Amino acid sequence: MAKSVHDAVLDGALDVIKNNCDIMTVCTQQPLTFAEANVTYALASAAMTGTDFVKANGDTSGRKVTVGQKSGVTVATTGTATHVALLDSATSRLLYVTTSTSQVLTAGNAMTFNAWDIEIADPT
Repeated sequence: MAKSVHDAVLDGALDVIKNNCDIMTVCTQQPLTFAEANVTYALASAAMTGTDFVKANGDTSGRKVTVGQKSGVTVATTGTATHVALLDSATSRLLYVTTSTSQVLTAGNAMTFNAWDIEIADPT
């Protein structure tokens, strides 16, 4: 039996991130809560708005949202970055967490969050 989903359904999930994320943080380990992503494991953070997210067709299927690059972000705490988190500070929600290339960051230095995608594939 074939499966399908309308793009609007997938966009709905991506819109939660696009319309609510106002902070992106880089963390020393996988945060499980808003507080861990925002304070406990956070090394640096960047302010986000809806214009930092662009929706499009997925690379292979479905839909994706591209998270825009943020450069010149000041590192607040020295440590090894391993994860990136997207946060909604208005409701203290941890919206999304992904891994990142492990990198040592030094307090006071500037860093760049490279652009990256969140993709939801069509059902198979």
